[in-house]
Amino acid sequence: MEPWDHLRLHFASLRATLGRVPSLTRDEARARAALVAVDGYDVHLDLDAGPSTFDSTSTIRFRCRSPGAATWLDVDPVVLHEVRLNDRPVDAADLDEGRIRLSDLADDNVVRVKATMAYSRDGQGLHRAVDPADGEAYLYGHAFLAAAPRMFGCFDQPDLKAPYTVTVTAPRHWTVVGNGAATHTGAGRWTLASTPPLATYFVTVCAGPYVTRRAEHDGIPLALHARRSMEEPLDRWAEQVFTLTRQGLDRYHGLFGIRYPFGEYHQVFVPELNAGAMENPGCVTIRDDRLFRGRATDDALLIRARTIEH
Repeated sequence: MEPWDHLRLHFASLRATLGRVPSLTRDEARARAALVAVDGYDVHLDLDAGPSTFDSTSTIRFRCRSPGAATWLDVDPVVLHEVRLNDRPVDAADLDEGRIRLSDLADDNVVRVKATMAYSRDGQGLHRAVDPADGEAYLYGHAFLAAAPRMFGCFDQPDLKAPYTVTVTAPRHWTVVGNGAATHTGAGRWTLASTPPLATYFVTVCAGPYVTRRAEHDGIPLALHARRSMEEPLDRWAEQVFTLTRQGLDRYHGLFGIRYPFGEYHQVFVPELNAGAMENPGCVTIRDDRLFRGRATDDALLIRARTIEH
């Protein structure tokens, strides 16, 4: 996919999202960034609650530069069950077009949001696709540009970066990966390592009975994931993809003089992605038609190589 096609598809999908909630204006973003600084997110996603919805709990720690002031949090749920600010309830009925008002802020604040969210079918938020080959569901998060509130409550603007610690409950036979290295703690529970500060639109979780191939380069764990029905092309192309990944890491280490900072490097070939790929730190998602089932032209291989290096 050419770069302009990548952007065109992103913005086409964004139009549907923007119909759900008001656009964030530049003045609003500047005012909120001047007021609050976000220290961290703890997010729990329950992906074992049925085929249509999932449960999301987010706890956000943030500071306010003008105590007593008010701001808003972004959340776009099916049902908003509970909002608590500094251990006092906020009326969930006050949710207005994806925004919940937070009033009388303290110097240091904690807000907790419990909600039921809908899986998406438009590639925005937490997308759920069922593979007709095996009837299994495969999930991936795509928060770009404004879909993070469809996964968890957040301050959804790029300059309010913060570390994320994510935990996931999933069916026991699933694999879970995300921005931080995932640890299976048993009984379908997963903990993802805390990340460096991220913008909301980079946060992702991928979950399902993905097949995985692993490698390592220069102390960095590498992994490729795909649907089970794509196992044969994954095996056929894995070494080429790993080679390009190793070459890219070496190039950027030399060019910038900074080592890759996100721990593991996962590339997840996902179904129905509405772009060519998304460069989520630590967990890049790529359209799985890039795992060519048959012979591939030189141009197709070049486009895939360019996507991987991008």
